[in-house]
This record gives sequence, C-alpha cells and structure tokens, in this order.
Amino acid sequence: MDATKVIIDSVDRFRQRRTAPLVLELDLTEGLTDGPPSDPLTAIMAMRRTSLTDVLSGLKRARTDDRVKALIVKIGSRSPGLAVVQELRQAVAYLRAAGKLTVAYAESFGELGAGTVPYYLASGFERIYLQPSGDVGLTGVAMEQRFLRGALGKLGVEYQVGQRHEYKTAANTFTQDHMTEAHRESMSRITESVTEQVVAGIAEGRGIDATRVRELIDQGPFIGAEALEAGLVDRMAYRDEVYDEVKSAVGEDATLQYVGRYAKALTSRKLPRPGEQTVALVHGSGAIRLGRSGRSPLGGGGAMGSDTICAALRAARRDDNVKAVVFRVDSPGGSYTASDAIWREVVLTRKAGKPIVISMGDLAASGGYMVSMAADVIVAQPGTLTGSIGVFGGKAVISGLLEKIGVSSETVGEGENSGMLSATKGFSEAQWARINAWLDRVYDDFVNKVAEGRGLSRERAHELAKGRVWTGADALERGLVDELGGLEDALSLARKKAGLAADAPVRPYPRLSPLERLRPAESSEDKAAALTQVRLEAWGPIAHLAGELGLPSYGPLMLPGWWTIR
Repeated sequence: MDATKVIIDSVDRFRQRRTAPLVLELDLTEGLTDGPPSDPLTAIMAMRRTSLTDVLSGLKRARTDDRVKALIVKIGSRSPGLAVVQELRQAVAYLRAAGKLTVAYAESFGELGAGTVPYYLASGFERIYLQPSGDVGLTGVAMEQRFLRGALGKLGVEYQVGQRHEYKTAANTFTQDHMTEAHRESMSRITESVTEQVVAGIAEGRGIDATRVRELIDQGPFIGAEALEAGLVDRMAYRDEVYDEVKSAVGEDATLQYVGRYAKALTSRKLPRPGEQTVALVHGSGAIRLGRSGRSPLGGGGAMGSDTICAALRAARRDDNVKAVVFRVDSPGGSYTASDAIWREVVLTRKAGKPIVISMGDLAASGGYMVSMAADVIVAQPGTLTGSIGVFGGKAVISGLLEKIGVSSETVGEGENSGMLSATKGFSEAQWARINAWLDRVYDDFVNKVAEGRGLSRERAHELAKGRVWTGADALERGLVDELGGLEDALSLARKKAGLAADAPVRPYPRLSPLERLRPAESSEDKAAALTQVRLEAWGPIAHLAGELGLPSYGPLMLPGWWTIR
C-alpha cells in the first residue's frame, strides 16, 4: 500500500510540474558566458554559468509559452557588460509585451557606488525590488585612465612606440603623463553616448522624464529608502517576500525553473533534422591570435584563434545544409595577420552566396572590427565599443632599468637589424624607418578594406578611422555598422537573407560528435580543424598588460587600454 501511495504521489508531482504555472529565474550574480564552451577547460569553468545564447533562446520561446507567467532576475553589483545588458533589456521588453510579469530583484545595486549599469538593466523590468538594507549606486558613467610615464622614467624604462593615428591611444599609458586632446575627445564622446543611452532607458522604463533622470544621477548614490521615494524602485523586500508576491500574482502552485534549464529542455526536443536547412552560429571571443582558440589555465580570458575561426567559417561555407552564417564577435582585437586571415574567410563566405551577418558583443574593436567589416550586415548594440581602426607598434627600452639594478647585457648577431626588437637598446634611424613603413602598410590596408567593405571613399574611411573608438550608436550614424540590435536580430536577418523560415533552426558551428572530437582532423578542410585547445601562456591574467609593456603580445590591432563599461 505504501509503495502504491509513493507512486501516486510521484505521478501527481510530475503532472503538477507539467501543468502548473511556470516562473522562470535568472541569476546574473555569477555572470554569463557569451557562447558555448570553446574547450574542455572553459567547459569546466563555465559549468555553473548560464550562456547568453541559452538565455535569449529561452526568453524568446517563453513569449509564446502559456505556462510561463513570470520572470525573476537576480541582479548583482557586477553586471554583464553594457552591450550584453542592452541585449537582455531587449529580450525582457519583448517578454513584457507578451504579457508576462518581469521582476528584477537585487540585494543592492552597487552598495552606494558603481551601480549605474546594473540599475540600468533593472529599469527594463516591470517591477524592481530592493532588499531593505540595499542601496542604488546610480552615479553616472566615468572612464578613468592612468599614466605611468613618470614612474617608468624613474625606473629607467623608455617607450619607443609609433601609432596610426592620433586616436590610437593604446600606448599613451606609457608614453604620456596626461590625456592628449584626441584621447580626451574620444573618451568624452563615449561617456556622453553611454550616458544618453542609460538616461533614455531609465526614463522609458521607470516613466520618469529624462531631465529628472539626469538630476537623479547627479544626486546619487541613494540609500534604499531614498531610492524608493524617488521612484527608482517599487518596493523594499527580501527574497522570500519577492517570491511570495510573484506567486500570489501568477498562482500559488507555480513552479520555478532557471531560464538556462528551460531553454535546454526545449532545445533537446527541437534539434535540426538530418538535411534540414539551418543558420550556422560561429562564436569568436577574446583577443585575436594566430593558431587555435582556447583559454589559458593560468587565467587571462580566452582567445580567438585564426585557425579555429577560419576552419569554422570554411566548414559552414561547404555545408550544403547551412544557408546563412551569423558570426558573433566579442573582441578587443589583437594580431593583424590573424585578423586578416579571418577577414578573408568572411569575404569568401559572402562570395560563396551565403549571407554572413555579424553580431557584435560588448567589444568588436580594432582587429575585432577588421574581422567584421566585410560581412553583409553588421549588427551592434548602442553600447558596443567598436571601430578603433588603427595600429600601433614599438617596444620598451629597459637598458636604464637594467643599469640601475646592476644587470649588464651584450648581443652578438649577424645582420644590421638582427637585434632591432631587443629591449636593451633603442631603435636606430634606419630601424625607425622600417617600423614606420610597417605601420603605414598595416594602416593603409586596414582603411582600404574598411572603405571596400563599408562602401565608403578612402578619404571618408580614414576620417572615421585614425584609431578612434565609437559606441555602436555613433558607429551606426557613421556607417560603420548597419543596424542596432542583438544576437536574435542578427539571426532573424540571416534567416531573411537566406530565404529561410522565421523559426529555421540555429546550429552552433562546427557541431562535432564525441568521436569527431577525439579523432585527429583529416586536413585543414575538416571541420575538426576548428577544435580549440588549452593554451599555456606565461603571462596568464596579466597577458594584456604584458603586451603593452613591450613583452610578447597578441598583436598591434588592439583596443587601447581597458575599455569596459559596467
């Protein structure tokens, strides 16, 4: 009898889970990954993190799922980057329009500081709840640049760097002791553009006049009670109270499920059928380098390897079932030759008659813009940092430092310029001439390809280049991108251009079986050639800084400095 009761209870609970109202949850305090794991190490590190692709897919499907009644998102002080935030806000807006309740909950938006972007995300929800002990760090947008020239001079380190042109400010940290006029102009416009976007979003989401929003930003940060009085939040409540209110609104028998689990459950039931026409989704994130994509076990983020991305694009181009390609780019740039190799595969994909659409993430700058500029359509978020069409190169000369600490150095070589990249002596006049010839060649090639890909005159492309970074909103006005939107918009455009149905399946590419992952690639044409690897790099988490200090780096097409808006 007891066994029968257990079975009946189990069946009842299963039936309830299948028929009860569903409340989707998303915890952003652990961050999001922008795409599927690129290698075994990334897969392990991302086991407890939800991918942006799953979130967007789940929220899109939830719009038409009658079971889904509400979405609760927990927002922490460390939000995703600005462009990803805008992508999430867009998905939430569509969900709201479908009649679903959307709730943002935070223990604190920044604890009296650095909470502008997390709050901007929350403002897109129907209701905002804040823990009674929390604060709203709505303080505006700022970008800070530190200069090390004085300190390095005292250490006996001199930088010899050339750049094309005045807005390519990557080396200014080490060669200047203040912002140049061009440097300040570029950063000022970025902060203005981002502020405009944040103010407009908060004003629309909270039903507050834009002028009043700017006044509130100037008055912030806010203690919780002050935020409530100003209309920035709807209620002060603890987590249990938030969930109780949502369940009261949608049904006490409602069940909870994470958006990522919801999306994967749906995906498993809608895999592409053999021979079905699909859109290939290729992810490229991290600094661009020669070789294969991957991540270092020492930290420092992933890398976009030209061998991996080129093989993925080739495989998609040769797959008769793939009718269009979306290339998701989230990169500050890196190697010129690696970027150029990827650019070529984008060109060949387009020439093969398969539409290729770029979806830009938080960053698609310098080399990240180079790999994007030849596509049929470029889609960026208003807050995407893009452009930075320029180049820099040179080295640090540390002979003075070595002398101070009692280290001597001697060189033996054959060839007039065999030691020109040594850090123990400066460039000769002839060597500087070679460096400048190289910089001119790279810059001219970059700008000419921008002009060709974007349908601009060479003069106009140069005017927009000069190493300057633009927000996606400003890049749209100048013809550097085609549309504002996110990954879902890019996928929709790709389907339309390929003449596919609006619900045609999307396939991360290349998709390899476990057996294909184990066997060696037959050739560079084999889709297994797009596999990634674990990279052992000595600099680990300081790889970016090491590169700027003149040590082996990712390359000359790199976004200047640390450009992250949070």
